[in-house]
Amino acid sequence: MQPTVSREELVTMWVEYKATASEELRNRLMEIYFPLVRYNSERIAAKLPDEVDTQDLVSAGVFGLVDAIESFDLERGVKFETYCAARIRGAILDELRAMDWVPRLVRSRAHRLDHATRSLLAQNGQMPTVDDLQRHLKLPQDDFERLVRDSKAITQVSLSRRQFETDSSREVREIDVLVDRRGTDPMEEAQKRDIRDLMTRGLTRAERLILILYYYEQMTMKEIGMTLDLSESRVSQMHSAILERLKAQLTLKPLEIEEFAA
Repeated sequence: MQPTVSREELVTMWVEYKATASEELRNRLMEIYFPLVRYNSERIAAKLPDEVDTQDLVSAGVFGLVDAIESFDLERGVKFETYCAARIRGAILDELRAMDWVPRLVRSRAHRLDHATRSLLAQNGQMPTVDDLQRHLKLPQDDFERLVRDSKAITQVSLSRRQFETDSSREVREIDVLVDRRGTDPMEEAQKRDIRDLMTRGLTRAERLILILYYYEQMTMKEIGMTLDLSESRVSQMHSAILERLKAQLTLKPLEIEEFAA
């Protein structure tokens, strides 16, 4: 997102807003950063059934933008776009959950896909491919793709649940670390998640989030600290400690991992 003002003007605007809490300046910042709301709303809408109105998501995302502008700390040295995205997505997902928008038919489709996956896994001893599932369900390509899309949509909304509290008592939700998986094999991603869960077994939720944000979201230590309300040095210390524990776990349980990955 490129602001419609120069960088110097934008910095001046931020400094003045934080000093005065001017409603006029806040509204101007909202105009500048509104494309972030549109962008995140459209990304989420692309994973949801057609019944969901994108404009409803935009309206919810605006509240997240306002919250981000009002709470953003200039001294933390993190780009506002990085800080704001999680607040916007969280506000949108909170609204979806409050509306309980998922129709009964959509839930039924998701349960059908889950049942087929579990059935084939039990029969063959390995995670089924997309082609395996489509053959098992005997669905045309378009119907099967909708089934997968609806299943992902329900999973996405469930990620807005509270995950943990930071050391400043600010809640962080799983949607804050949601990874965009469009265009990938959902079964392959499920296998990756299972392996990741095995590797991070025994870690706290905060420790798991550090790994996810660093290795999956490609965030810097400073950005992770900003997201989790921790200092950059604290994040670095925790990251080093986590790696040492994982190395010990790998040494003690190589056979379990080999069997799992086979």
